[in-house]
Amino acid sequence: MFEIKVSAEFEAAHRIAGYKGKCDRLHGHSWTVEAAVTGTKLDELGMLVDFKLVKGRLRELLEALDHMFLNDLEPFSAGINPTAENIAKYIYSEMAKAEFLTEDIKLKHIQVWESPKSSVIYTED
Repeated sequence: MFEIKVSAEFEAAHRIAGYKGKCDRLHGHSWTVEAAVTGTKLDELGMLVDFKLVKGRLRELLEALDHMFLNDLEPFSAGINPTAENIAKYIYSEMAKAEFLTEDIKLKHIQVWESPKSSVIYTED
């Protein structure tokens, strides 16, 4: 089994409505997001999938979040708090639509850091 990982960053603000503490107030993070893709079959060049494809899709997704107030964006504007957990699940669901994913190449997880020492991993397992 091969596993490749790529990461990218975005800056965004949010608030956790109903949180008993400072996180209920508007604040921002420098978010880091990692995407992990797995598979067993390499192509004729010896690659599972070109890093460029995975990075490109991840960056495209994060561009829509960059320098935004996450609470105003779907699905968070529908009452889902933009916690690191919910952000990871959202990015996973969008990344799972990538054209390079096949029966042989699977999205393993999305990991989201809201600070250098605090992260969450989302997977469908």
